[in-house]
Amino acid sequence: MRHPKLTEPAFRRLLVWLDDGVDSQGETYLEMRRRLVAYFDRRNSVSPDALADETFKRVANTLEQSTIAVTPPARYCYVVARFVFLEDVRRRESAHDNAAARADRLVTTSKDDETGGFAIREQRLECLDRCLNALDPVQRVLIVGYYSGVGREKIDARRELAARLGITMNALSSRASRIRDLLERCVAQCDCVSSPVRNEDA
Repeated sequence: MRHPKLTEPAFRRLLVWLDDGVDSQGETYLEMRRRLVAYFDRRNSVSPDALADETFKRVANTLEQSTIAVTPPARYCYVVARFVFLEDVRRRESAHDNAAARADRLVTTSKDDETGGFAIREQRLECLDRCLNALDPVQRVLIVGYYSGVGREKIDARRELAARLGITMNALSSRASRIRDLLERCVAQCDCVSSPVRNEDA
């Protein structure tokens, strides 16, 4: 078993991280890859296998720079997969740059803009992606972990994150707030949008 885009050391590091302390002999990797392929396939991706490999490559690159504190590993994989999917959508849209496609996108964008601004949301996601990549790896892991999940799952994830960092929930909230402020300023200055990203964590 060998990942097509990773060196042997990087692949072994990824396997250990995915196993999270339990040696599965590669079974966890295979299962996670199957789930990622299914994730991209449900979203009608042209090459779900390639996108799954790209997701693992980015996770491995992060592991090479720092420790990923987000648990379980699958949660972080899905966060990365979301960005990979959005980038793939943008690539496919630009590849179909013909008159019919342009007209179709123009109509779709007009309708979406009337109901909340799909195009603006896409621009903000692109800017947020750039700003996240510009963060210190530790800051990136913290902020991604802080906003992962929904409802009760989010609360439990934050408690686990605070416990791993050895800090209180209030301290964790303060750190996340400072990082969010950095992201807001970064997105505000991004060429993609003219206003800062808003805090949607009600």
